[in-house]
Amino acid sequence: MTIRQGTGLAVLATVAVLGIGAPAGAQDPSLNYERLSSMEEPVAAEIGDVTLLLNGLVDGAVIHDRRADDATGAGLIGNLQISALTQLANRWRVGVRYFGQYADGPMPHADAEEGYTDNAALSAGSSWGTALAGNVSGVVREQTRRLRGAGNAFLAFDGPLGTLGELGGGYVGRFGPWVVSSAVDEDGDFDVGAVYRRPSGTADYRVAVRATRAEYVAADSSRFDTTAAALTGELIYGSSSFDVGVGCERFSSRRPDADRCYVSSGVRTKTGVVILSLEGHVGRIEGEDEVSAALGAQYDIARGLSANLGLNHARARATVADVRFSATTTTSGVVSFRYSF
Repeated sequence: MTIRQGTGLAVLATVAVLGIGAPAGAQDPSLNYERLSSMEEPVAAEIGDVTLLLNGLVDGAVIHDRRADDATGAGLIGNLQISALTQLANRWRVGVRYFGQYADGPMPHADAEEGYTDNAALSAGSSWGTALAGNVSGVVREQTRRLRGAGNAFLAFDGPLGTLGELGGGYVGRFGPWVVSSAVDEDGDFDVGAVYRRPSGTADYRVAVRATRAEYVAADSSRFDTTAAALTGELIYGSSSFDVGVGCERFSSRRPDADRCYVSSGVRTKTGVVILSLEGHVGRIEGEDEVSAALGAQYDIARGLSANLGLNHARARATVADVRFSATTTTSGVVSFRYSF
């Protein structure tokens, strides 16, 4: 085992025992790390001692991209998550989770991959939390990220750019107002986070911290080792939420190194059957600007059925020494009808 791997495993073990003085209910982590996820409660069925859970969505969109010769096209995304859970005689909860997504045509969101992609994981949990093995690279990000925008809003560059490898181990546990999470991949890269959430008067506050060591593939396919730290704050008051995220990331390689710092912020509100959001992001990579903005809207037609709008802009063109670090310039509009179950 290399020192790099040993460090990652040590971080995973450290986070797994945080808060040992206070038992906690185990988490039920999702394997859906994509932009679109069902807002409905999963469909449940009992087969003997096993509980089956199913949820998913289908989204048909029309996308207009100003940077692609003003091209307009239609895209389709469908995904689902299936979980099979049971409790052993010693009260440990064990389960198998599977998430799959199929996407065809122009992608309405920059993080969607065309074709079929999937994640799978095994889990075992008790009052001290849930341990996972499999495709767990996005577990910490999903616990600590800013709230995503409404409808088809997509805020590019929001968070650390480095990512873990697909396979690894993870942990999620709740200890009073704290939720701690960690993941480590087969290369010893790791992601750790902690979230504190508590109501105060008529408002609800949430603070999340995250530390990551991962890998980033630049626009010209150059690879960088990354070290990042991020802080997110959120205020919920009535039907509105306000949040801000800040972070810095160090990119290291045998060639040039680079530093990146950023701030993202957004507001989201619900009025009757309409949800609206507005988000913005600014950052710098070695003196080069990184900018994105997103406006989103969702109109609830019926249970599970909604009409969605998104206007998204992103621009980042950075060159570090002779490495084309980032190359993104896009402005798009997305309208879709979505059914989730």
